[in-house]
Amino acid sequence: MVFALVGLVVLALLGAVHRYVWRRFVGDTTAPGSRLRRAGTVAAFVLPLLSVGAMTSGRVGAPFWLQQVLAWPGFLWLACLLYLTLALLVGEVVRPVLLRVLARRDAARTGAGSGTPSGIPAETSGTPTEAPDETRPRTEELVTSGSAGVSAPSEAVARTASDASDPVAEPETEPAASTPAPALAPHPSRRLFVSRVVGGAAAAAGLATVGYGTYGVLRGPSVQRITVPLAKLPRAAHGFRIAVVSDIHIGPILGRAHTRRIVDTINATSPDLVAVVGDLVDGSVADLGSAAEPLAALRARHGSYFVTGNHEYFSGAEQWVDHVRELGLVPLENARVEIEGFDLAGVNDIAGETEGQGPDFGRALGDRDRGRAAVLMAHQPVVIHDAVEHGVDLQLSGHTHGGQLWPGNYLAELANPTVAGLERYGDTQLFVSRGAGAWGPPVRVGAPSDITVVELASRQA
Repeated sequence: MVFALVGLVVLALLGAVHRYVWRRFVGDTTAPGSRLRRAGTVAAFVLPLLSVGAMTSGRVGAPFWLQQVLAWPGFLWLACLLYLTLALLVGEVVRPVLLRVLARRDAARTGAGSGTPSGIPAETSGTPTEAPDETRPRTEELVTSGSAGVSAPSEAVARTASDASDPVAEPETEPAASTPAPALAPHPSRRLFVSRVVGGAAAAAGLATVGYGTYGVLRGPSVQRITVPLAKLPRAAHGFRIAVVSDIHIGPILGRAHTRRIVDTINATSPDLVAVVGDLVDGSVADLGSAAEPLAALRARHGSYFVTGNHEYFSGAEQWVDHVRELGLVPLENARVEIEGFDLAGVNDIAGETEGQGPDFGRALGDRDRGRAAVLMAHQPVVIHDAVEHGVDLQLSGHTHGGQLWPGNYLAELANPTVAGLERYGDTQLFVSRGAGAWGPPVRVGAPSDITVVELASRQA
């Protein structure tokens, strides 16, 4: 029931946002019945349907080719919707200011203009013409119009007599209204002009942001390096380098080429050990097994290790654990191994609790020698307090993506003790990677993807 209510609220919110975006980009800038209006209205219905399809196709077991067809436009539109909406909200501040500036400019121009009304023809506005003879009646005054009736001739004669008796009488001028102004082409209203300017600027800013964020993901992660001192690390292990990679998210959008880029980047750092900290995939082994195969090319002196993330439990965690083992990685399912100078432990993700395969810290760390340094691989940062309780020196995590899409980092801060980087909790240090891939939209804004080489430092060195 709760999930149904949340779903209805989300759908209502998305509907309201799409209505707002349609109004500002389409309703306020196009003419009713125009082709642009019709095209914009169709897009306002089709794009959200593609987004829903992209988010649900994998869960309902749709063919993988259909997931791929829906994923690109559906997920990209979600990113576009976010940044177009943010740009429009900024435009709401600019809009009244621009209207006021234009109104003052037009008022100033009107006040500084010539005294000649714009609608009067050139003949009555100072252009030299033949001077009329005021001593004789003008022919047009004697012409009887169809609407003047029989009184028009007598009135004309009376005016002629009066003019003849007064030789200095001022010449009459026809009222401006008697000569209709030439028809002018209609100009867009000031409000329409402002709507188009603000809408165009918002579209350019929003789409450029999404484009740059997409380029960053497709280009691949950059390499970051940090040094972490551990009090219990022996001198012999000083300088031990762990390549930490999380949230690769192989799926309908990021496939085999994405995996290859990550493997090549890791191998170029010549690490002593590779730690794959969960959320490797978004799909089944049947659909994505081949896309993960480049992982078999990982090279590290002490091997490559893997722990599950929450997305593995949406994709068949047991099958993926078996598959990564076949590719040469060592899954740490609530287990521990002894490495040169320290213990390396790994726990299952907390999402596995629904399948009876959640994290077991007692099994992974309970019987170890606490005189040795301990490094823990755990996908989600929220288990840091369990790590502190079990005497872990360093926890390696991912999951947050660093927020992925600004301002998503503020939401991530509400659910995680650390969003990205290195922080200390008691005697335990927590490092959170921003991840090497992206979930949903293949876009990152304010949280670039990375692979981090963590160099362990001994205080005895």
